[in-house]
Amino acid sequence: MREKQSGGRVETVLRRLEQALLDGSLPANARLPAERVLAERYDVSRNTIREAIQRLSARGLVRSRPGAGVYVTDQLRTGMSSSPWGQLVADHPAVRDDILEFRRVLEGATAYFAAMRADPEERDRIADLMARLEQARIDDDKVTEAEVDAQLHEQIALASHNSMFLHLHTSIISMLREHITLNGTGLREISPATSDQLLQQHRSVCLAICASQPEEARTAMQTHIDFVRSHVAKGAI
Repeated sequence: MREKQSGGRVETVLRRLEQALLDGSLPANARLPAERVLAERYDVSRNTIREAIQRLSARGLVRSRPGAGVYVTDQLRTGMSSSPWGQLVADHPAVRDDILEFRRVLEGATAYFAAMRADPEERDRIADLMARLEQARIDDDKVTEAEVDAQLHEQIALASHNSMFLHLHTSIISMLREHITLNGTGLREISPATSDQLLQQHRSVCLAICASQPEEARTAMQTHIDFVRSHVAKGAI
């Protein structure tokens, strides 16, 4: 009976940890809290925590780093980005419009739900990234601007609080990030006016999310993606 109870506690903890991986509470490369902290949080023994973590490790979802703790792997971020599809995208720039069409639907939805569900801390992170984007534009630092651009899109996906949207996004995040950076940098090379338009588009998205305006956020995000698509169609990038 005690063995069954112990197994039940391990299963319960395992499901709680899995949920944290699914909803982004424990994102890729995050360090898990210490066994003692988790044991207190879930009101179980440290042995129970240890066994649950071992099960996650056996599935490749977490990895122990000697002397540093246990970290979430990027297992949930693999998928299309590491598949033959990802290689085809890399080898065939003409597929960019398909990616942009996909982004228009996906990121319009994530912006909508981020505006509806983001908590104050997430709104602060979005606002902080927007401020960094503004500063990179002032500094004319196109590399940093493109990198922060990608981070902003990812943060919006996290703030959507929809595990399906989040993991559809993160399963191909490498491909999307390369695409965002490629398109962002390419557009910014066209002219200062184009860079200013991109900045204003991101500002509109962030303001709508932080003001809890879902429809405005979705429209602003889709307007941004359409702007990029129009330049791709014209062969500008």
